Order: sequence, then structure tokens, then C-alpha cells
Amino acid sequence: MFSTGGSRLMVIRSDSVIGVYDCSNFKEIRNFEIPNLAMAALSPCGTYLQTFQKSSLPQEKNVILWKVESGESVYQLLQKNITKTTWPSIRFSSDEAVACRLATNEIQFFDGCDFSKGFKYRLRVPGIAAVELSKTPGSHIAAFVPESKGVPASIQIFACREDPQSQPVARRSFFRCSSVQLHWNYGSTGLLVVVHYLTTDGTHEGPVPLCKEGPIHDVQWSYSGSEFAVVYGFMPAKATVFDKKRNPLLELGTGPYNTIRWNPKGKFICLAGFGKLPGDMAFWDYREKKQLGTTKADCSVTSEWSPNGCYFMTATTAPRLQIDNCIKILHHNGSLFFKKMFDKLYQAEWKPESPERFCEVAELIKSVDSLKVEERKPQGQTAKSSQNTAKVTSSDMPAQKPSAYRPPQAKNAAAVQAELFGESSSETLSKNALRNKKKREKQREKKAAEAGSAPSDS
Repeated sequence: MFSTGGSRLMVIRSDSVIGVYDCSNFKEIRNFEIPNLAMAALSPCGTYLQTFQKSSLPQEKNVILWKVESGESVYQLLQKNITKTTWPSIRFSSDEAVACRLATNEIQFFDGCDFSKGFKYRLRVPGIAAVELSKTPGSHIAAFVPESKGVPASIQIFACREDPQSQPVARRSFFRCSSVQLHWNYGSTGLLVVVHYLTTDGTHEGPVPLCKEGPIHDVQWSYSGSEFAVVYGFMPAKATVFDKKRNPLLELGTGPYNTIRWNPKGKFICLAGFGKLPGDMAFWDYREKKQLGTTKADCSVTSEWSPNGCYFMTATTAPRLQIDNCIKILHHNGSLFFKKMFDKLYQAEWKPESPERFCEVAELIKSVDSLKVEERKPQGQTAKSSQNTAKVTSSDMPAQKPSAYRPPQAKNAAAVQAELFGESSSETLSKNALRNKKKREKQREKKAAEAGSAPSDS
């Protein structure tokens, strides 16, 4: 598993040893031997490794935060069990400047650079069951309080600052709600709570208008944080793109879908049906508002766009599926680019990179299309200028091209190339190589003559 920033890689071995590698050279920085290891995670910049162990003693601290460079334990706590909503126990913003953890009836905040002093301040939220820290930047935190004794469930958004009287900047109540999924956008200005939308400035909040009854299968923000897409409704499910004011922008149609993936550039969308569904996939150009193609990737367990937004990868992995383990890489229009089968494949993911490092996909395609590959004219063919105003007088001479610089140690490279590719050596061999070749030919002729003059056995 990569850190969110892509600078480090964590590998968990079968003997409960965790190796952390530097992705610039893929050399191991340090390994950690963690008995009874159950979960592990890297912080976004790869500074810290967080592990969860099965407790052997009642009060044993089983969540440990390790500093990767030094290998020392910088913070420990006791946690009886771990769920998807409570792991990792310590959450970080993308730059690791803000760190926090969920405790009983409160959220505790730490200095992301120094855990030795414990938490800096706390935020009291009675009955809190789940939190989600905004990542880019870590300016706000969302807190979920489930329904209890007739009091409706609520989502509250707080600013991440030390204030004993801190009040939520946004709040929304729900009935018949025991769990939620929280999705921050890029920029930390908006939060999606299943099908409700809240902004940190309080200007917009309320349910997202969905025009089909049924469950919510998936939601995802665009990279810009200005739009989000929802897959919803009984099968065949429907998919719609909305703006930040909850206005529908684009209908992506209906089908056996439960997954939506927006590419990092915000241009392409993949709509798919994985898990128990047959693997149908539809690729859309969001900016042009048109479908690019369809395909199928049945039995896919994981799926994601590449950081440059050009390719889409699906993977069939163990232990979910024990046969037909493979990865498929598709073009942005759904056509197959690469496929590889494995006896056993446990995980597959792209190395994270910032999308700003890559130019737009349209520019890449345009650049490739503009390339022209000129055919090399065979020897003996006359060369013509582009204006047909000049002709080569000798038809036996090929068009001459400037020769590349060859270092002194590569003088015999032409001879080697001629032998490998079967070229005419009389035009490419050096004088010494040509003289040596003639000697070898004379020796072969002499041996052939001697063999022919020898008396045959009767």
C-alpha cells in the first residue's frame, strides 16, 4: 500500500513483518515486526506507520504510531475493536499538519509533528460515533452522532481550531439513521453525507434531489470539488452529476451499475457494476457530455483511474476470488490496453502522483496524433525534395542523413549492427573490420578447397 502522497510504500509480509520503502529508489527504509498484526496504515506523507494488534492482555495498548525514519513509538492507545469507520484511529490532513482521533464523547487534536505532549486540545461532541477530517486542507472536521432515544441523528461540521466554546459551522439532522458515509471534496468546502450536502460556510445544505427510489450505491467528487456524481436507485440504477448547488448537470443513463470513478483531471467518468453485478462498464467524456465506449470486466474487486487520467485499471484479487486473478488496464474510452494473469494476486493499485504533474489528456492525444513517422527510402530509390525542384543525379546513392556522434570505444558498433540485422557490411564496416572480414573469407575458401581435394573414403 502506498502513502497518499506516493512517496513511500508499505508491504506486509506473511510473518507479520512490515517493510516501508522509499519510492524514489525502492530501497527499504525500515521494517517493523508486529506480533498479532491485524491492521496497518501509512500517514499521507509516509512519516508515520500506524498499527493495530490483537490484544493479549485486557489493558494492553494495541494501537501504536511509529515514526518510520527512527523506528520509535511516538504514541500508543487502547482500542478494543476496529471497523471501517474507526480505522485508522489517528487521522491526518494531507500535509500531516493536523492529526486527530475519536475518543469517548470527544475529538482529540494533536500536533502532527510532535506527539510527545499528547493531544493539544479537545472538542466535546456527546454521543459521537464517527469523524471525517477534511484532507486538502485539514481545516474542518465532520462529526456524526447517531439517533438515540427519539433524538434524531446529526452531522455537525466544526472548524479545526482551539476554542472551548466551539460551535458547528453547519449542521443537519436525520431520522432513522444509524450509520453514514462522509465524503469531503477537494478544497474542504463541501461535505456529502450519503445523499445530503453541507457546505462549510453554511450557504447550502439539504438533500440531493434524486429522481429514482432505492439505495445509494456510490458517490464521488470531481477533482475540482465543484461537481459530484451519484449512482442510485433500484436496478437498473441511475447515475447523475450535480453541481455544488445540487442542480443536476448530466444524466449518465441507467444500467446494472453500483460504482462510479471520476478521473483525476475531471474529464472522464467510468460507470461500472462490480461485486455481485456482471461487470458492465461505460466511459463518458464529461466535458463533451458524450459516451465514449462500453466494455465488460467481470469479477473485478478493485478499480481506479491512473494519476494522469489516461488509463483505468481493474483487478481481480484474492482472497475475494481465488481463480482468474488478473489486472486489466483500459484506455479512457474503454478499449483494452494491457492484461496480465496471476496465479495469486492480493492487491493492485497505482502509485499516487499529483494530477498537476501531467498535462490534459486531450493535449496528449493531440500531440501523439501530430507525430509523423517518415518511411526510410530503400537504397537505389531517387530522393525528391518537397517542392520537386531538385533531383538527385545519381540514382544509386541513397539520401544521406547526418550521422550521429559515436564515441571512440564504439568504432565497431556498425559491424556488430550489420551482423545482427543482416545489413550490407561493405557500406557500414570500418577499414579494419572489412580487412579482417576478407581474411576470414579467404580462410574459409582455402579450407573448402582442401576439403574438396582430399581423397574420399571407399
